[in-house]
Amino acid sequence: MNELKIAEVILRERRKLKMTQEDLARALNVTPQAVSNWERGGYPDITLLPALAEVFGVTIDDLFDLTAEQRLRRIEHRLDTEEELTSDIFKEYEDFIQEQLTENPDNARILGLLARLYHHRMESDAKRVSKYARASIRQNPARKDCQWLLQKAEGHAAWDWNVINHSMAIEFYKEVIEQDSDTPKTPLPYYYIIDNLIADHRTKEAAEYLEVCQTLPAYRPFLTPIYQAHIALAEYDEARADAIIAEAARVFSENSGFLFEAAQYFASKCEYEKAIGFYEASWSAEEDQKPRYTDALHGIALIYEIQGEYQKAADTYDRLITCLKEEWGYTKDDAPVKETEREKQRILQK
Repeated sequence: MNELKIAEVILRERRKLKMTQEDLARALNVTPQAVSNWERGGYPDITLLPALAEVFGVTIDDLFDLTAEQRLRRIEHRLDTEEELTSDIFKEYEDFIQEQLTENPDNARILGLLARLYHHRMESDAKRVSKYARASIRQNPARKDCQWLLQKAEGHAAWDWNVINHSMAIEFYKEVIEQDSDTPKTPLPYYYIIDNLIADHRTKEAAEYLEVCQTLPAYRPFLTPIYQAHIALAEYDEARADAIIAEAARVFSENSGFLFEAAQYFASKCEYEKAIGFYEASWSAEEDQKPRYTDALHGIALIYEIQGEYQKAADTYDRLITCLKEEWGYTKDDAPVKETEREKQRILQK
C-alpha cells in the first residue's frame, strides 16, 4: 500500500468536505500536526483507519486508492485468513463485488468470489447455529427443530430419502456437461456427477459417465479403479471392490492422488489402520510438492479421534499446524491456524 497514495486521498477528501486540518483533527481526536504529517506522506495509526473512513464516507480500501484488482486480491486474502467479517466489511465487499459483476457479468472469477463471500458468512453463521442448537438439545433432547437445525449446520445424517438424495445436483451437472462448449472439455463436472450418482447407488449411470470421462485429456487415470471400486461397493460387492483397489495399488504405488483416494476408500469401510497407512503414504509422496494440502492429516486426526486415541489425534493436529505455518505461511492469528488449534484443544479436553 502506497503511503503517498493515502496522503493524497486524505488531502483530497478533506478538501472535498471543506474541512480544515483542525476540523479533521478534532473529529479524530488527534492533533492538527498529525493531520499535516499524514498529508505530507506520513501514515495514520491503523486503529484510526475505520474512523477516518467514516468521517470521509468512504471504505477503508478507498483510503489506499487501490485498483479494482488490488481490492479483489485483498478480499480473497481476507476470506482465506479471517474467520468472520464484520457486517460493515461484509456489506462493503458485497457492494464492491456486485459492482464489478454489473460491469462484467460473464466474469467467472467475480461470480465465484461473490459465492465465496456468501459462503464465508454462511460458515460463520453455521457455527453460531451449532452452538445454540447444541445447547438447546442438551437441555431438552426432544427439541426436534433444533435437531434439524444442527443437521443443516453440521451436515449430520438425515433419514428421509427425499432429503438425502442428490438428484438436484445430478441434474445440474448433467446440464453443465451438455452445455460445456470448451475444447478440450474439463473432466471436473464428470467427477462431480459420478460422485453423486454413486452416493445414490445409481451405478449404471455412474459407469456410463465414467466411460466418457476417461476419454478427456485432463482425466486422471488413477481415478478409474477408485471409481470402479466405489461402484462395486454401491452394488454391495465388497470383494470385487477390494480386489480392484489391491490391483491398482500395485500400479499406482507412488501416486499421491491414488494413495489418498485409497485411504478414503478404506476409511469409508471403517478399515482404519489401512486408511491411516494410505494417508501417511500419500502425505510422504508429496514431500517434494510443497505446500501440501492437509486433507490427509485431517483424515488421520479424525480416525484417531474415532478410535479414542486422543493424544495421537492432537499430535496430528500439531503436524497440521506446522504445515499451515511452514508450508503455507499462515500465522497463529490466521483463521486456518486458529481453527486447527481449537480442534486440538477440543480433542485434549476429552
